[in-house]
Amino acid sequence: MIQTAQAEAIEVLTPLLGRRKACAAAGVPQANWYRTNRRSPAPARPLTPRKPHPAALSTAERDHVRAMLNERFADAAPATAYFTLLDEDTYLASQSTMYRILREHGEVGRDRRRQATHPPKTIPELFADAPNRVWAWDITKLRGPDKGVWYHLYTIIDIYSRCVVGWMVASRESATLAKRLIQQTAVKQRIDRDTLTLHADRGSSMKSKTVAELLIDLGVAKSHSRPKTSNDNPHIEASFKTLKYCPDFPGRFGSIEDARAFCQSFYTWYNHEHYHSGIGYHHPVDVHHGRAAAVRDRRARVLAAAQAARPERFASGGTPTPPDLPGPAWINKPKPVTATEQEHTLEKPAQN
Repeated sequence: MIQTAQAEAIEVLTPLLGRRKACAAAGVPQANWYRTNRRSPAPARPLTPRKPHPAALSTAERDHVRAMLNERFADAAPATAYFTLLDEDTYLASQSTMYRILREHGEVGRDRRRQATHPPKTIPELFADAPNRVWAWDITKLRGPDKGVWYHLYTIIDIYSRCVVGWMVASRESATLAKRLIQQTAVKQRIDRDTLTLHADRGSSMKSKTVAELLIDLGVAKSHSRPKTSNDNPHIEASFKTLKYCPDFPGRFGSIEDARAFCQSFYTWYNHEHYHSGIGYHHPVDVHHGRAAAVRDRRARVLAAAQAARPERFASGGTPTPPDLPGPAWINKPKPVTATEQEHTLEKPAQN
């Protein structure tokens, strides 16, 4: 710490001896003096804009060069544009200037072509409050006996009852075979016109003209999942998982007859014996044919009798009740609109 007397002596001697000798005469290290009397940095001077070079391109010329590169030469390098224009007896700017103009707008190293924009796909929202209102169908592959040999399982499921109403195992995927299965299933289920919607993904057979014409003839509405969105067809995907995770499901089928025999046994079990959690642990065939209410009443009577016989066993849980009857089924049920969103919609000004 420099004392006041030492600081005054240094200030007096500095004009005569210089800063270093003045500090030595006062017995103060020169570094201590500088540390104590450190000055704040000088304020930065405002930067004056550089004047453009007399030979520089004007703003209009630069815009013209950029427009030429991004329109006519959008898929070419600046060097290609440069020499193409030279061969056409035209000079706009040097190659380095072309790169400099593109770099200023972040257009170097990326595709300058106009990219196609696709509108967002409409989310399919399907509602079924009874059987034979909405069917979903798809095709999955089953391994054959040798490498590269596959069998194709066509399946149609009713999303309300979860009942598999039609299926077929074929050696190939074909729109003609799909048409045959859909037509036979519609006749078997006695589908009236304008009462059914058939939902599928966007496979070649599902979007084929053959199937589309059949649906028009039958009076059946069609619906498709969004691209690369398997969640738009959840019921059929869940049935395929139940099939392939079945303990008896083989890794490979020895022949197409073996595959058909297995699927016959599986779908008989699936429709008539499988307790499906999505429909209140009823059998799909009971829900499909309207027998679920009678099954639930019978379950309720059994539980009531058990409670009457030993009420102490049900004291803490109250009156036991079986699961509710299946309610309406959805594919992509709409989210409820909150009060805030509703107010925002009402307050939004109408557009002319």
